Amino acid sequence: MNIIWILMILFGMLVALLSGKIEIINEVLIGDVQEAVVFAISLTGIMAVWLGLMNIAKKSGLITSFSRIFRPVIKLLFPSIPVNHPAISAIMMNMMANMFGAGNSATALGLKAMEELQTLNSNKKVASNAMCMFLVINMSSIQLIPLTVIKIRADAASSLPEEIIVTTIFATTVSTIVGILACKAMEGRKS
Repeated sequence: MNIIWILMILFGMLVALLSGKIEIINEVLIGDVQEAVVFAISLTGIMAVWLGLMNIAKKSGLITSFSRIFRPVIKLLFPSIPVNHPAISAIMMNMMANMFGAGNSATALGLKAMEELQTLNSNKKVASNAMCMFLVINMSSIQLIPLTVIKIRADAASSLPEEIIVTTIFATTVSTIVGILACKAMEGRKS
């Protein structure tokens, strides 16, 4: 991937040089670097808020309560995970962050969940069924409020940045259901 990016940059510079518009390179470098920094800082703010909220939810017992409520669903999706294993709360925190559109914040929570699932994995070199299912759910993740996308749309001066909520709920629900069904179908074939 790095090679592709380098080739694209070099090709763009070559085209600017051959067309006699070398000043465009400076304009693009200065403008795009500034935009990248502003974008990264704004996403960092969203991540900090969500990671803080998830830690508060965990310490207050909210995650444990949600785990109890969703225990039948969790048991159906992850039958190999023991009832009170730390992987369940890590999975729940990741799912909640994803549901509320804090995908960037969910990454740290997802890594924690994978670490916990790895402790249950008998073959450390091959992903377990639970790890595969978690990855599918994490990647497709039902989003109730896609905050990150709404923020990006608002920053891009969209007149109705929140208009994507209904279609996002529909699309992510369908993708999650299809992903779960495919994963369950493949579990039976895995040896």
